[in-house]
Amino acid sequence: MSAPRGQFSTKFGFIMAAAGSAVGLGNIWGFPTQTASNGGAAFVVVYFVLAFLLAYPALMAELVIGRHARANIVTALGGLSDKPAASLFGRFTGFYGVITASLILSFYTIVAGWMICYLAAAGTDLLGQDQATQWLTSMSTERNLLSSAVFAGLTLYIISSGVQDGIEKWSSRLMPALIGLLLLLIAYVLTQKGAMEGLKVYLLPDLSRVFEPTLIVSAMGQAFFSLSLGVGTMLVYGSYLSKEESLPRMGALVTVIDVGIAFTAGLLILPAMFVAQEAGITITDAAGNLIGDSDIVFQVLPPLFDSMGPAGNFVALAFFTLMTIAALTSSISMLEVPVSMTVERFNVSRPVAALVIGGSIFAISCLLIFNFGTLFGFVIDLTTKYSQPLLGVVICLYCGWIFKRHALLKELQEGQEDIAQTLFWKIWPLYVKIICPLLILAAFWLSLG
Repeated sequence: MSAPRGQFSTKFGFIMAAAGSAVGLGNIWGFPTQTASNGGAAFVVVYFVLAFLLAYPALMAELVIGRHARANIVTALGGLSDKPAASLFGRFTGFYGVITASLILSFYTIVAGWMICYLAAAGTDLLGQDQATQWLTSMSTERNLLSSAVFAGLTLYIISSGVQDGIEKWSSRLMPALIGLLLLLIAYVLTQKGAMEGLKVYLLPDLSRVFEPTLIVSAMGQAFFSLSLGVGTMLVYGSYLSKEESLPRMGALVTVIDVGIAFTAGLLILPAMFVAQEAGITITDAAGNLIGDSDIVFQVLPPLFDSMGPAGNFVALAFFTLMTIAALTSSISMLEVPVSMTVERFNVSRPVAALVIGGSIFAISCLLIFNFGTLFGFVIDLTTKYSQPLLGVVICLYCGWIFKRHALLKELQEGQEDIAQTLFWKIWPLYVKIICPLLILAAFWLSLG
């Protein structure tokens, strides 16, 4: 391995970094809101099944390509085939993945900035600075620019420090803090009136709904996207993983942690919604369905915190700290995709690459802020609705069809010599070659309807 690349020094460091990439706002915010929008516990059941039938095999495709290539996504996909056309298309796919990850980070930075604003507002509220609180919780160009700059700076600082001193060090600190805060908040919310009703909605499934097409598509998309698949983040992290580690076990641990934290976040958000209802806050839309999307975070929860009296400020402080940490653990993985490519392909030092790439992505964030109504939603749809699933399909196809079977087996045997005799090896190659691409394409097609 070349010197600039670095490597995760411990198994714990890799698991925390990979889980941190997966555990972003898509888990703490996205999973509970999808659950709320899709019938509660029935969605949870389908999500659990699809996380292991779809997301885990696709995650393994990225990890195995990354560790085999020991390179960024462009070099990794381009080097899987010695045929010029396949190699060229692989490099093109890698570059498109870099662009997609950068565009996702550009709008993600803005949303994460909102979390920082509400975190700061909890502090100013405690200090009685009402004017500052009002400014921090009101949508404005100036506020969005400042908060996005702060978040972008935090992400840039971590990535510029390298793999061990940046990604691994901070993921190993932030993820345990995230889990601890999440558990503390759950313990508090479950003592509030109305919480048990939310638990019933979350934990008692209406099994008649598990075969609803819209619910299945939503669960499939959530399972796939919450693991940061399709843009090369896991591929790059896999390239920093020691050859001594068993990839199937590492992938399974990351999937279990991701699914586990998503489920645990639901134990906070859904009960909190019904606690809010007890406080007189509306938690359903005009059709009588539970409010989903960002409305939970920005319309339901802040009034709930206000209704809790003096304790509400501390709960708000803990909650938005949790959200900011979740956003940061994901953003560092997204920035690493273009930075790793720049460092390796253009022989640029990591701090310079991080500054140039991070600054360029922040410039795109500024463009979105100044043209919020026309560009913000467009970029989200372009990247997460269209680009990410198609990139995921190509990565699975390259792993299944271009990556030669003997080379694939040899790579997996690096960390687990008996892999050829395991159930994983008997099922996974065919699964990632045919089943995963078809499932992703089916979800993609149905999402366009």
